[in-house]
Amino acid sequence: MNQESFEAEFNTGAALYGQEKYEETFKQYESLVEHSQAALEEDPETLAHIWHNMGNSLLEAQQYGPSIEAYKNSLRLNPDDLDTKYNLAYARKKLKEQQQQQQQQDQKGEQDQQQDQKGEQDQQQDQQQDQQEDQQDQPRQQQADEEQEQEQESQPRPREISKEDAERMRNAIQQQEKDVKDKVDQKKAAAAKVKTKKDW
Repeated sequence: MNQESFEAEFNTGAALYGQEKYEETFKQYESLVEHSQAALEEDPETLAHIWHNMGNSLLEAQQYGPSIEAYKNSLRLNPDDLDTKYNLAYARKKLKEQQQQQQQQDQKGEQDQQQDQKGEQDQQQDQQQDQQEDQQDQPRQQQADEEQEQEQESQPRPREISKEDAERMRNAIQQQEKDVKDKVDQKKAAAAKVKTKKDW
């Protein structure tokens, strides 16, 4: 009904906070401070209370740096508020923890990066070592090949014979076969002439 009602806007912020809509809560209170700046200057205690609530919203949203600033603004207006002092100390503690955690993650990230770089360097060294070994093996392989060639050259090779020598050897073999055949034929003929006695 009354869109300019300070109480309605304040209570809307409280309702949003109850629904755990912390960023919307902060925006609601921020809008309230902007629209009611003149009226709130005359009521520093209410303004301090709004800054306190803004700090709570930011704290719940894990925006620790801005929540600290909101609590400081509240304490400037109401320095004796023990709840705001407690919340400010808590927000500072949470910010410190967050920074330490971030630092640890950064260090871990750097360590992982260093390990990755070391792994790449090791791989490059292995490749270089393999290349060096290959280069060393090449002369050895060449030397082994040369030694094998020399060995083959030093082994006796079968003698090659001319066509005339081959012809002579063939004729000699044929003559030997003919002589053997003639001897066999003579023995057969002599055996046929011998008469065997039959014992009846």
